[in-house]
Order: sequence, then structure tokens, then C-alpha cells
Amino acid sequence: MLRRLPAIGDPNILVDAATRDDAAVYRLSESRALVATVDFFTPIVDDARTWGRIAAANALSDLYAMGATPLCALSLVGWPREQLPLELLGEVLEGLGEVALEAGCPIVGGHSIDALEPHVGLVALGEAHPDRLLTNTRGRPGDRLVLTKPLGTGILSTALKRELIQEHEMAEAILTMTTLNAGAMRAALAHGVAAATDVTGFGLLGHLANVVAGSGVGAELWLDRIPLLPRVREFAARGVVPGGSQRNLQAAAGVAWEDGIPQEDRLLLADAQTSGGLLLAVAPARLAALRAALAAEGTLASSEIGTLTAEAGAVRVRRGVP
Repeated sequence: MLRRLPAIGDPNILVDAATRDDAAVYRLSESRALVATVDFFTPIVDDARTWGRIAAANALSDLYAMGATPLCALSLVGWPREQLPLELLGEVLEGLGEVALEAGCPIVGGHSIDALEPHVGLVALGEAHPDRLLTNTRGRPGDRLVLTKPLGTGILSTALKRELIQEHEMAEAILTMTTLNAGAMRAALAHGVAAATDVTGFGLLGHLANVVAGSGVGAELWLDRIPLLPRVREFAARGVVPGGSQRNLQAAAGVAWEDGIPQEDRLLLADAQTSGGLLLAVAPARLAALRAALAAEGTLASSEIGTLTAEAGAVRVRRGVP
């Protein structure tokens, strides 16, 4: 479908949809670039304010994945006004504004429509130096892969929808989804990271595939090193998995799995995340310093989960470090 869009010819457009990166980048000057992204979705929790907080953190994550400082945002709202009270929308917008304020990113306007089901999100604008962007095209063979949040939000949200857990049992997942990736970005920029992406709807495997394709490298993941939220493996084994995660795994048909890795673990690596962590590629010599900086920033994880390889296009998953 994207082939139907007109070709990009402006030399000031540094990043567009061609590399499936996290945001678009437009050069304003030799030292300034505008970074733009948009994201919105339907409720994944019951509490309206919490949903707004998650939606804001999720949209802003794309800026942090590019190494950009948020500037301002526009809200996007679809609301079934005949079915849901506008007071409830007020609670959603309150949560949206709280996280935007935390990010130093004022919501300066927006647009709303009447819709069959509720949607909310942001158009988020940020700024970065053109020479200090984080992109999915700058990975190098030998770089270590570091993940800054645990996986499993898609599976736990599905468990909530199926009433297998209560919202109070989602506390750790909600913390994960409402935590900004600002600290992870600061640590990455301070320690020489050039290649990064955030882990959201296409799952870890899908977003890693974009890095592999964009950088012309391969990758190897170490399953035992990947941080997970509580109970996600249990629910995956019971088939409590969103349809998006199943489609992600189907799209990852070319992944080479070590013998004995069960289906539930494969689904975990394909689980469609909301407001997931950053996946960072860092030179081995800088790995220890990066992980120490991530810990100092209070990121929810700083796990070394694999490495980039010289075998272009090849993705392998091992049970543990070879």
C-alpha cells in the first residue's frame, strides 16, 4: 500500500517510511532536525485515566527511539459520544496530559471525531541533532543488543480482556506502559549508541527485523536473557495471546529457532507490545558503561539479550548464550 505514496525527493527529509523507522525526520538546519510521529489506539485497560497515560507514553516513545527531545503534541480522539459520556473522555485526556507534562511536551491542540469505538493518541513533535539521531539503519556486526523494558504487555492486556486477571494484577505492566523512555534515550546518547528502535506493536522480533533490514546485518537473540513480566509465559502456554502477536509470529517465519524452544516462548518474542522499551545496539566496549547508565536512569530493564551478526538478514534465537 505504501508504494502508492509519491516518492520522496526533498534532501532535507533524513528519515521517511522507507526504512520502517520509528519517526520521520526533517532537517531544519545543520544543527537542528524536526522529528515527527503519530500513534493512537483503543483502550487496553479499564481505567480511563490510565489509558490516557499509556497512550501518551506510547506515542512519545517513538521520539525517544530516534534520540529526540519532545517539543509539543496534538491530541487525536475518536469517541462514541452516544454510547460513552464525555466526562469519561475528560478522564482520558487528564491522563494523556499528565504524561505529556512529565515529558515536557505540552499538548497544544488536537482533533476529535465521532467514532464507533474510542481511540486516543498523539501527534508528537521533537527535536534532535541531525548527526546524533538514533535510527534502525546504523547497527554494526558485533554490536550487543540491550532491552530496557520487560516483554508481555500484549499477553497481559489480553488476559485482562478475558477476565482472567483483575486490573490491580496489571500493576507491573501498567508501570511498564506508563514509564517514559526518556532515561533510556539519555543513556544511549551518552554512550555512543547509534542504532535503536522501540518495541511496540510488531513485537521484539518485528522491530529487530527492521534493524536487521535497515542496517544490512543479522541478529542472534538469547531467550534466557530476555526480561518478562510476571505470568506471561503461563498465559502464553494457555493460548491467552492477542491476534496481533500471532500474526507477528507468522510474519517471522524466516527466524531460525534452536531445537526445543516451545511455541509459547516464540509467541513471547512476537508479543505485540504497547509502550515497550528501547532496543539498543551498542559496541561491546561500551556495553558495561551503557548498562550502568541505564541502571542509574532507573530503566525497568538493562538486559543484554543478543548480538548483531555479519550474516545479513539472518535472525536466530538460541535458548542461552552460546
